[in-house]
Amino acid sequence: MSWHVLAATAAALAFRYRSDAPEKPKVKAFIGACPHSLEMKPMPIEPTWVLAGDPRARAASHSTAEDDCATTGVWECTAGEFRWYFHWDETVVILEGEVHVTADDGTQRTLTAGDVGYFKGRTWATWRIDNYLKKVAFIRRPFPKPIAMLFRLRNMLRAKTQVGISA
Repeated sequence: MSWHVLAATAAALAFRYRSDAPEKPKVKAFIGACPHSLEMKPMPIEPTWVLAGDPRARAASHSTAEDDCATTGVWECTAGEFRWYFHWDETVVILEGEVHVTADDGTQRTLTAGDVGYFKGRTWATWRIDNYLKKVAFIRRPFPKPIAMLFRLRNMLRAKTQVGISA
């Protein structure tokens, strides 16, 4: 990739995010809902991923970012064991039940109600649910590496001039 294209992309992103003119939101600025009130629809687990049992999954969408790079939803599943491929980065908050997770690197953890877990995109994990699980999932599409490097550079430059959580 040429540096010209990279620089033009960086300039376009900087202009887009630094604009002082308030934009009229194209999507709602706030979406609030009780996870139990969302309409759950069947979301079958890929049959070749199932290792044991007959896990039945359902999901509901809560919200999607305007750029389609992030989404939030609720997911539930009955007992079973299966492999799961995380296409995108995913952070989960367990609402009910528990899941025994084994990552491909051998890391094991049981997540129960109130726990938070993070799964890096393009990775596999084995999930074992003994009874039932309900979670909120925050899913984010990673930026391509050249753009991610530009954001890291921007953040390093900002960190030198800012203090606090926004740095």
